[in-house]
Amino acid sequence: MRFDVVTLFPEMFSALTQWGVTGRACEQSLVSVHLWNPRDFCSDSRKTVDDRAYGGGPGMVMMAKPLEDAVAAVKSAHQAANITSGPICLLAPQGERFSQKIASDILNYGNLSFICGRYEAVDQRFIDRNVDLQLSIGDFVLSGGEIPAMAMMDAVIRLIPGVLGDDESVIQDSFMNGLLDHPHYTRPEIYENLSVPDVLLGGHHAKIADWRRQKSLELTFRLRPDLIESARTNGLLTQEDEQFLRSL
Repeated sequence: MRFDVVTLFPEMFSALTQWGVTGRACEQSLVSVHLWNPRDFCSDSRKTVDDRAYGGGPGMVMMAKPLEDAVAAVKSAHQAANITSGPICLLAPQGERFSQKIASDILNYGNLSFICGRYEAVDQRFIDRNVDLQLSIGDFVLSGGEIPAMAMMDAVIRLIPGVLGDDESVIQDSFMNGLLDHPHYTRPEIYENLSVPDVLLGGHHAKIADWRRQKSLELTFRLRPDLIESARTNGLLTQEDEQFLRSL
């Protein structure tokens, strides 16, 4: 998987490329991250990438040309590497809410380019001419698109086969089956007078699977009932699931 990121702060992405699971994925060449600074495509001595908004108002607007030239460089790099360019994604508050399904879809693209906005906004003409999709991580505003981009990249990289020590970890993650994950326990068996549930100590795999499924359903029902409705609509609930939910 290849990510190309257009950002004014490429140094921020060392948190993704040098640490943890994602850092190991980069070391093992399971994923590559290519960073492009719009200032490198400015012709003036001040490397200007923003200006005042037409019509007035607070804040500055990112100019179209430095961003567009950076995107052109990304596409040229793809062409030189004999890669078909994937979608260009702008991180923006008005974007579609990112989800586990979108993470899976991005993995299928093979490569994706992120545009990390800064300041008040990005010139709409750049968006109209270049952007294929817009994504958001929630209904709140950040200082730029770098943190959302890293969050989304992390979610996608986890799905690449071989990135996690046990590929079963991905299957059991929250949202992979439309529900929240079940509770987890580890040693010691008793901590501060709280014991691990007996069913997890018995070694009966079928009973453990049933317990985990029911706990997953219960947590989702209590904390995210919207996910229950979505799972029901998408045919992810069995008759046994529905019977258990009615008992709640």
